[in-house]
Amino acid sequence: MKTQHQRSQAIDVLRGLTVALMIMVNMPGTPATTYAPFLHAEWHGLTLTDLVFPTFMFVVGTALSFTLEKYEGMGEAAVLKKIFTRTALIFLCGFLMYWYPFFSTEGGSLTVLPLSGTRIFGVLQRIALGYCAGSLILHYWKEKGALVFAVLALLGYWAVMYGFGDYTLAGNAQRKLDLLVLGEAHMYHGEGIAFDPEGILSTLPSIVNVLAGYFAGRLVRRLGASYETVAKLAMSGAVLTVLALCWSSVFPLNKKLWTSSYTLITIAIDLFTLSLLLYVIDMLGKRGWTYFFEVFGRNTLFIYLFSEVVATTFFLFKIGDLNVFDWIYLNLFRPWAGAYNGTLLWAVVYMLGCWLVGYVLDRQKIYIKL
Repeated sequence: MKTQHQRSQAIDVLRGLTVALMIMVNMPGTPATTYAPFLHAEWHGLTLTDLVFPTFMFVVGTALSFTLEKYEGMGEAAVLKKIFTRTALIFLCGFLMYWYPFFSTEGGSLTVLPLSGTRIFGVLQRIALGYCAGSLILHYWKEKGALVFAVLALLGYWAVMYGFGDYTLAGNAQRKLDLLVLGEAHMYHGEGIAFDPEGILSTLPSIVNVLAGYFAGRLVRRLGASYETVAKLAMSGAVLTVLALCWSSVFPLNKKLWTSSYTLITIAIDLFTLSLLLYVIDMLGKRGWTYFFEVFGRNTLFIYLFSEVVATTFFLFKIGDLNVFDWIYLNLFRPWAGAYNGTLLWAVVYMLGCWLVGYVLDRQKIYIKL
């Protein structure tokens, strides 16, 4: 059995598996020829892709179960400095990623892209806010306070969404608040109208995913990889599944609104997955396949940021009438693999390219912590 201070290899693999899948679902050859599991649900519903981001939040929480203990002996000022510095760094990286490439050459002159049209919230920004809120809640209110917060956050979010709008794309309370606070120009427009799936209000339930990851990590640290750990994780997942499905009858599963029922079902699936990984990796000792995902797990946020910046760069430059990203798919993958398989293979190859970067960093013992 592992001691309280040992890391679980299963947690590292879960983190790496999440990053690998996140890169793949973000980089299809074209959404029009992408297999359904690798697309988000159009609105209500749940696909494999809809599980990726909440799992990222969950593994942020499992990491907290290790780092917060180290913080506690540093003194109040040092703890807050650690938390706020990391929060600001991750949030800034996310914001700069949306501002990238920073300059425009339209009109023949080099000009700075205006911040007036740059999206403020996004994936890294939500990770930053979830990390910050989860850390502060656990630091000041401890585990009992975190449980109370989780219950109140999920119920409170449901009340606000029900009381100040509906559950449609145009009429939900989250969109109304973002329009009021952020303004249309600073929001995501991929849904056809200004609507940010990582907006202000839905950050609240996403914090619960972080807290759930913390509790799972604490359980693994306390009990080690044992039948008791696996059983408790699986039973917790089963209870949350029932609650989520019952709740979804009145507050539908919806990733883009990050509904409370969606929060519970994604936590449940993460608990099931972690229990399975613990059993296979740490208890049965089947580790021959794990290194691939551990590479992703050792430079998690950096590899994700790298994947986004490189993809954006591909979209900026053109070969003929096509941007580089689409040209590669249409000329190197689609002709021989077909539309759907070519899309999948291009996403896999792109993910493997990012893995190679992580592999080189790991071999050089370079670990970039955002």
